[in-house]
Amino acid sequence: MTARAKPAHPDRVHFWCPGCEEVHGITVGTWTWNGDLERPTFSPSILIRGNQWPKGEYPEYYKPAHPDVQPGDDTVCHSFVTVGRIQFLGDCTHELAGQTVDLPAWPDDTRSDA
Repeated sequence: MTARAKPAHPDRVHFWCPGCEEVHGITVGTWTWNGDLERPTFSPSILIRGNQWPKGEYPEYYKPAHPDVQPGDDTVCHSFVTVGRIQFLGDCTHELAGQTVDLPAWPDDTRSDA
């Protein structure tokens, strides 16, 4: 079995977002969760708003996951996670907008307690 989600705190579950290339988390109770770490389902949709790092303020190795967003502008990741698949809605500002993909296995180099 491959974990695609990880418990982070007693009421938090994290998963790796392949669109943003970072961890997203939900609070159980605010969202429902089917309790499955391999094929999670969360409801309702998950909306993550952020801000593209301004140029010169991010490490040299950093490749923005939202390449069409100007530095300093807002980013959006809006999705449904259903039975281990993530459906990215059209308002996402990353390259997976409008696509549905398998939720990836948890990358070895990330922390579930972020």
